[in-house]
Amino acid sequence: MGSRVAPSVEGSGGEQSQCALGLRGTVGELRAAYESGRTRSLAWRQSQLRGLLRLLAEEEAAAFRALREDLGKHHAEAYRDEIGLLVKSANAALREVEKWMAPEKVWVPLIAFPARAQVEPEPLGVVLVFACWNFPLGLSLEPLVGAVAAGNAVALKPSELAPATAKFLGDNISKYMDAAAVKVIQGGPEKGEQLMEHRWDKVLFTGSPRIARVVMAAAAKHLTPVALELGGKCPCIFDTMGGSARDLQTAVNRVVGGKWSSCAGQACLAIDYVLVEEGFVPVLIKALKSTLKKFFTYSDHMARIVNAQHFQRLSSLLQDPSVAASVLHGGTLDAKNLYIEPTILLNPPLDSAIMTEEIFGPLLPIITVKKIEDSVAFVRARPRPLAVYAFTKNAALMRRIVEETSSGSVTFNDAVIQYGIDSLPFGGVGESGFGQYHGKYSFQMFSHKKAVLTRGYLIELTARYPPWYDTKISMLRQLYRYNYVGFVLTFLGLKK
Repeated sequence: MGSRVAPSVEGSGGEQSQCALGLRGTVGELRAAYESGRTRSLAWRQSQLRGLLRLLAEEEAAAFRALREDLGKHHAEAYRDEIGLLVKSANAALREVEKWMAPEKVWVPLIAFPARAQVEPEPLGVVLVFACWNFPLGLSLEPLVGAVAAGNAVALKPSELAPATAKFLGDNISKYMDAAAVKVIQGGPEKGEQLMEHRWDKVLFTGSPRIARVVMAAAAKHLTPVALELGGKCPCIFDTMGGSARDLQTAVNRVVGGKWSSCAGQACLAIDYVLVEEGFVPVLIKALKSTLKKFFTYSDHMARIVNAQHFQRLSSLLQDPSVAASVLHGGTLDAKNLYIEPTILLNPPLDSAIMTEEIFGPLLPIITVKKIEDSVAFVRARPRPLAVYAFTKNAALMRRIVEETSSGSVTFNDAVIQYGIDSLPFGGVGESGFGQYHGKYSFQMFSHKKAVLTRGYLIELTARYPPWYDTKISMLRQLYRYNYVGFVLTFLGLKK
């Protein structure tokens, strides 16, 4: 994935100093807004969510234009993948936030009587969100929904690689939300470095593993907790579908949608490669080609590559002669318009860059296996991805995939759709990241679960204090087993 924060610092020393002073004031204002206590109230949280919903409704056309300018997204794709999802998420948070805020009563052992205990969620404080360029609106505002629902002050750093959307956010967030408690900070890699010099109560970073290491190293100076959403090579296991032509076409529709329909494959959850039995390859290839023709008759119905640098990176994957020889469909490159035709490859070398690096673009390798069950070992032998997809009706294979592979999520018989289901957490494991959000999980990620215990004075257990006797030890042994009868008998001297 593209980098959002870089280790290098640009600009003159005077410019850096002036910028640092400005950031110090910005962070100070955020801290003051949080310390005022107003962000903790239900009313403030609801007002911020309503403001965000008004922004999405009233500025929808401007958002469409920004996403078109940055990534060539058709407005239908932009609504499906970004604006519509945000409306859904903000409405759900607005509806549920009062329940999420409520303390949760928990069990207290009888020996502590009289006592009551609860877990009370509290805001973390002032949090920093680094957004990514591929879904520059969604990956900026989805975390913001959870952060303000949890009662935090928020600094949002949109990606400089999607400048129109970054400007859109900078121009509009302050109009619709609390300008002192929610701030958009625009700039390039050097701005990201300067932000990480400050103390935050949580940092969420979406981007590449290389830059994630930089963010974590900087956060460690302040012991700042970090959540990372990274990605990886998401495999798709494609079974024979039991011979059903209808189910085959439905599955292929979903593969094409899960690979090419979301930002031209520039998505951390996009299908990276397909595993299929050798004998089923001709059927799958034929169905993929016909579906691509149907879905993308018009080239503007697929997003473009974000910039020349990423276009060159993807082009170089195809320049390897052994990889070029595996191309079965597509492969046309249009550098002027940053367009790469949907491309299918059959069995490129497993040690080539296209099979060892996250593709993050409209290139789809198909890898054959002798038996579809062999795909489990193939996936296990590689770093843990953000998602594993499998199109199959085989219950035993489904169970093996769940039990024998590790990933951020597993989706059967569809792709990418799990991102839009608020009741499922979104996040990776291992190399694909850590920390989960969406729906209540967003609220939890930006909250601290504070344990609260309240006791009365009616009963005092003197066995907990010195001086120590064997009887006290015996009483403690009974208590830690919750054996209250044994405790009473020991207390009365009827049991040793």
